[in-house]
Amino acid sequence: MKVALTGAGGFLGWHVRVLLRAVGWPVPTVLTQAELAVPAVAADRIAGADLLLHLAGVNRGSPADVVAGNVNSAKSLADALRRCPAPPKRVVFANSVQAGNATPYGESKAAAAGALAAASGVGYDFDDVPLPNLYGEHGRPFYNSVVATFCRILADGGRPEVRVDNELALVHVQDAAARLIGLPSGHTWDSTMPALRIDVPRLAEWLTDLATFYRSGEFPALSDRHAVRMFNTYRSHCFPADMPLPLTDRSDNRGSLTEVVRARGGGGQTFVSTTRPGVSRGNHFHLAKVERFAVVRGTAEIRLRRVGYRDVVSFPVSGVSPVVVDMPTMWAHEIINTGTDDLLTLFWTNELFDPTHPDTYPESVGNSAAQTTGVAP
Repeated sequence: MKVALTGAGGFLGWHVRVLLRAVGWPVPTVLTQAELAVPAVAADRIAGADLLLHLAGVNRGSPADVVAGNVNSAKSLADALRRCPAPPKRVVFANSVQAGNATPYGESKAAAAGALAAASGVGYDFDDVPLPNLYGEHGRPFYNSVVATFCRILADGGRPEVRVDNELALVHVQDAAARLIGLPSGHTWDSTMPALRIDVPRLAEWLTDLATFYRSGEFPALSDRHAVRMFNTYRSHCFPADMPLPLTDRSDNRGSLTEVVRARGGGGQTFVSTTRPGVSRGNHFHLAKVERFAVVRGTAEIRLRRVGYRDVVSFPVSGVSPVVVDMPTMWAHEIINTGTDDLLTLFWTNELFDPTHPDTYPESVGNSAAQTTGVAP
């Protein structure tokens, strides 16, 4: 499958690219804003694609900017499709359930869908997908969703303020990505896009509870898929600033005791491993699994890189001063034995390992040692 997409650098675009990587599809052709603005250039870039995803759009701004951002990009893409010598077989538009609701945003999304549908006479199947409110890891606060905004406020130590008491229908962004790509429902994504219906005050209360538990060193109840994904969404706003988490070592003349995991509900599995000097474990990422590392004996370096980004975050850890590092979802990670003796590491996950659905996708962390995550993909 050859895939091309617009809006690759946005919230939804990043999640689509992560899911494409997880299922092993080729790296997609990414149309930049500059390329999209020149139909002749865009036509050449999308020629021969099996699937074209139009994700680019504007959610916030002045009414004129919102209308121009959504309508102009769609019209330019439609022009490129008419010029394309080998148009894509399928064109999918990330529309909104607000399309046609008489607001600048809703009217501009409806007009964009109309422009792409009008060009389908050149021979592609057009799929107009109305998306509800999306939430998920690394959403942009004060822009993508109220979930991202509340998570950011809580991660910064504040309390979310509820100004509107509306009921929301929230869909995890990976489910939306699967629907747009055309994947059947899998272990970690559901392309039927099941919605979590919750009002804003309850959402604020729930996220506040998640933050309170996690700040105290506890895992909240992770009893269903939305609970896991909402927790992972909150955690994405805490990493790497809140890692590693220190552990309390209680010692007496008998030895020592260290509590590594406190979980308030849901499944879980604990296991230990030994790693020889100089050997690395990991080099993969997870889409939903919550995973904790704790070095019990020896010294190691835990290294992580957000999928699609370049820079690496590194944590030196030792069994002498016990700490834990929680792996954020959609970050490649590895642990390397940096000592001269065998490394003993304790791992905890929120779910039992299923070899038929491991939620584990190969991805090398790489060699960079920069201590930042703010690098564009």
